[in-house]
Amino acid sequence: MLGRTLNLGILAHVDAGKTTLTERLLYAAGVIDAIGSVDDGTTQTDSLALEQQRGITIKSAVASFPIDDVTINLIDTPGHPDFIAEVERVLSVLDGVVLVIAAVEGVQAQTRVLMRALQRLRIPTLLFVNKIDRRGADGERVLGEIRDRLTPAAIAMGSVTGEGARSAVYNAHAPGETAFTSRLVELLAEHDDALLASYLDDESRVSPREVLGELAAQTKRSLVHPVYFGSAITGAGVEALIAGITELLPAAAGDAEGSVSASVFKVERGATGEKVAYARLFSGTINVRDRVQFRRDGWDRDEEGKVTAIGRFDGGSAVRSTSVAAGHIGKLWGLNAIQIGDTIGEPGPRARARHSFVPPTLESVVVPLRAADKGALYLALTQLAEQDPLIDVRRDDGRQEISVSLYGEVQKEVIQATLANDFGLDVAFRETTPIYVERPMGTGEAVEILHAESNPFLATIRLRVDPAPDGSGIEFRLQVDHRSVPLYVYKKLENFAEAMGQYVRDGLQEGPFGWQVVDGIVTMTESNYSSPDGPPATRGPLSTAADFRKLTPLVLMQALKQAGTVVCEPTVRVSLEIPTEAIGAVLPALARLNAAVETPSLQGRLSTIDAVLPAARADDLQRQLAGLTGGEGVLDSAFAGYQPVSGEQPRRGV
Repeated sequence: MLGRTLNLGILAHVDAGKTTLTERLLYAAGVIDAIGSVDDGTTQTDSLALEQQRGITIKSAVASFPIDDVTINLIDTPGHPDFIAEVERVLSVLDGVVLVIAAVEGVQAQTRVLMRALQRLRIPTLLFVNKIDRRGADGERVLGEIRDRLTPAAIAMGSVTGEGARSAVYNAHAPGETAFTSRLVELLAEHDDALLASYLDDESRVSPREVLGELAAQTKRSLVHPVYFGSAITGAGVEALIAGITELLPAAAGDAEGSVSASVFKVERGATGEKVAYARLFSGTINVRDRVQFRRDGWDRDEEGKVTAIGRFDGGSAVRSTSVAAGHIGKLWGLNAIQIGDTIGEPGPRARARHSFVPPTLESVVVPLRAADKGALYLALTQLAEQDPLIDVRRDDGRQEISVSLYGEVQKEVIQATLANDFGLDVAFRETTPIYVERPMGTGEAVEILHAESNPFLATIRLRVDPAPDGSGIEFRLQVDHRSVPLYVYKKLENFAEAMGQYVRDGLQEGPFGWQVVDGIVTMTESNYSSPDGPPATRGPLSTAADFRKLTPLVLMQALKQAGTVVCEPTVRVSLEIPTEAIGAVLPALARLNAAVETPSLQGRLSTIDAVLPAARADDLQRQLAGLTGGEGVLDSAFAGYQPVSGEQPRRGV
């Protein structure tokens, strides 16, 4: 086994050349004999048939290779915005990132979304300006865009000659080059005053080695971002990038002897249908036949499973192993209940890395073309949800419909093709609609009393619903006497509180208008149960957990109707960078899209407009922008929460 391990992500906007760069790195390391083609579907990491057909990355893939004494576990991620959830899951397991930017198109909206997340999570990042051999490539312009739109802490590690031609060459700056050293010291001095003072006092006292050492230290702390230029197709600049990866990005850390802490970022099905989990270990060691505990967001309990086999990425492709230790990525068999995003053992250092991006804001009903396939369709979508939980398969038994959550039309097309190719199911999608939520407007209370005619279950439940601040989620509070709780079922009052909290959250998946209820406080103020030897008012058959579980949503809906709910739509905050002369055309367009516009910021030739608008209208704005701005407008967007719908409240399924 090699000395160090680096779990490296390759991120980019679509068509920046991310997968081709991955191929070039694998080729340079001797893992593959020839560089595959995205267009021909022959790349190493785009192994799915759909990826090869469409020429895009849909699922993250891991490839391993050695460079000197470092094992690189390289994770290729999708570039299309519809698959941003796949990128989100990978961020929590990375030690460093190469963010790829095309030398012609430059910084795109998706690039800015990715860079914001990387900076928020403080993930060390190198930038690679790719395709310098393409006509129209302009490295200096792109470097300016990087500093203006991504980070001012960017330093070019070299220059390009012959730009825009197949013969374009990357020239790395020499460590002792005066102009380069001066620029580098000036940048590093933002976080190291002593370095600047020494350099100004006597340049000869600061050695190139010392400056590069400080560059490595600040890059590893995500304070500065070295920029490389090159071409993944021709190989220009790739050797310098590889050197930067091994010298400037931090190796994986973690105590192999500590308690187990791992994060699952990918789940797939093996050849015989068994579930295989990809996990990054932050601490500890997992061995074959170990019983491990795991949990996911929203769970009040741990699940347990036995690891039956392990594959470890280490100096090549994944090979069967008896164990996987801290710092490494392993494939784990035997954990049948595990899902993407689950934490094995203790939470990792980036346990909150998830939810950095916009959640899905669209949904569509999936309809099998053959009515007899409805059951098989639900099972197939459930399997797909193991690989992408955010598609959130939802079955409405009342309307006999199955719906999925979506980021966009490309994702919908991919799901449709996957169902046809992998499951033999031909389906159609109905019109894509926004995913709304409901918020309580006031206080509501309801009760169902044990043995009352209106109550079909053996339990008493009284619930009060109160509104909570926007974005606070659902809080459950228990305010009952322990003597009114069937402890013969739940053993402890804490267990009853956990179970009731889960019943409440399950019941809030649908409010009076059919949408999930968010941002509320639910308090249980009365409870009772039935037993054969209890007081006369409660005497009868023994109550079970099912009585409390089934009665909770009925009482909850009554309380919600009394409180009243308001339907809220997802919104995005957009920042438009446009030519100043285009403001007169853009402002009316924003008004037509129901956007709340802030005062434009005039900055000479370019101006910035910030606005909040319904997420469902963001695609319309993106489509119109080029025409409104002569092709020069740039749109950056971020999820801005939910705002009440004005006018008639939309009902789900209507």
